[in-house]
Amino acid sequence: MANSSLSFDNPIFAQFAFYAAVVLLKTLAMSVYTIRFRLTKKPTFDEDVERVRRCHLNDLENVLPFVLLGILYVTTGPDPGTAAFYFRMFAACRIMHTIAYLTPLPQPSRVLMFIGGHFVNMRLAVTVLTSGSF
Repeated sequence: MANSSLSFDNPIFAQFAFYAAVVLLKTLAMSVYTIRFRLTKKPTFDEDVERVRRCHLNDLENVLPFVLLGILYVTTGPDPGTAAFYFRMFAACRIMHTIAYLTPLPQPSRVLMFIGGHFVNMRLAVTVLTSGSF
């Protein structure tokens, strides 16, 4: 294979793929959860439905950048411990964000989880940008 950094032979990519699949599966589950709420709640846009819908949109705004940035980040040859920390932190923050959003837990619980995930995406982006050559 021409580029081994994006194969499961690379333990950093394998770990990224695992955590990316976890958060993508959670995002897909939110789609089903949103549909369930829309079908069972009357009128269709009550407060519960809107909360679930906003939570799902928030996932889309954060998980998709993580997946794209994570693939690019893996190609920079990061330190395995640092990479594992970022991948785990993002997944944990997104799961806890969903719990905080849907429960709903009082602020600042939700915003702290958002900031944690956003921090990871920013760190991945900065690493990719500083690793590139122009």
